[in-house]
Amino acid sequence: MRSSNSPEGELLVGGQALIEGVMMRSPGAYGVAVRRPDGSIAFQRGKVASLARRYPFLKLPVLRGVAVLFQSLALGIRSLNFSAEQAMPEAEKKAEPVQDAKAAGDSGDKSNWAIAGSMAVGLGLGAVVFLLVPLWLTRLSETYLFGSLSSLAFNLVDGALRALFFLAYIFLISRMKDIHRVFQYHGAEHKVVFAWEKQVPLTVENARAQSRLHPRCGTSFLLFVLLVSILVFSFIPKTLPFLLMYGGRLLLVPVIAGLSYEVLRFTAKHQAAPLFALLVAPGLALQRITTQEPTDDMLEVAIAALEEALREDGILQDHEMPRMAADPVAVAAAGA
Repeated sequence: MRSSNSPEGELLVGGQALIEGVMMRSPGAYGVAVRRPDGSIAFQRGKVASLARRYPFLKLPVLRGVAVLFQSLALGIRSLNFSAEQAMPEAEKKAEPVQDAKAAGDSGDKSNWAIAGSMAVGLGLGAVVFLLVPLWLTRLSETYLFGSLSSLAFNLVDGALRALFFLAYIFLISRMKDIHRVFQYHGAEHKVVFAWEKQVPLTVENARAQSRLHPRCGTSFLLFVLLVSILVFSFIPKTLPFLLMYGGRLLLVPVIAGLSYEVLRFTAKHQAAPLFALLVAPGLALQRITTQEPTDDMLEVAIAALEEALREDGILQDHEMPRMAADPVAVAAAGA
């Protein structure tokens, strides 16, 4: 079942925790599995077009990270919307039957616009909470607390405030019951990915034995973003007007994301080296909050999601690795 598409002879997979489910990615496809209130599992899967294959310049370092980030955001929000719909009890669903093909097409257009809107709102809030407010507070602290700061000191204070906001956000949402379950599915996703990487059969027993802390996790990526941003933002003169400083930070976000992606890839491949182990350690420590030990039924969902992605990608044939027969399975029409 292994592929030699990667330089190391290993086919990398990844994923994302959803509401009562998991989305898994292989190089050319994705699969979603969501546990419905009645205990059945709803599925969605589809191809993922390679942006680098369509636009070869996106294979370049840094640029490939930017492309991966935006494609992952779009796919993640689409999968999250699907999971929210499937995990909702039937009594709460407001069914609106589609009358004709035109109405169906309109519904699809609305869904695409909803996904784009969700991305815009999320990115906008992130830009305000994690860029605008810390910068404003740093300016105030320079005026009323520290006096004139060097460019490096200014960005260290700014970066420390961003890190504080991020850690406070993670801690606060971790106290919510529903988010705790999402973090359990996050742990299930990591365990199943580890089982795949160790080339052991994808069973609940094998997945249960794996660690829930993975060096290629998005949590580690976000920490690298915080660290890299301190360095990159240092190139913006702090003597600029406030709005120009903020605008410069917004423009450099894709660069920071691309650089952070390269750091994450490199450290994940060399985590055994002491220096890189130190770089990975904060992300693994934070994952003790953003991942929780999953239940066996959550591991079943994560395994099913990976199977869907592998089947859609042609890596796994339909007769291989049958799903757990004891579970009632409802295949969702969307994306099937």
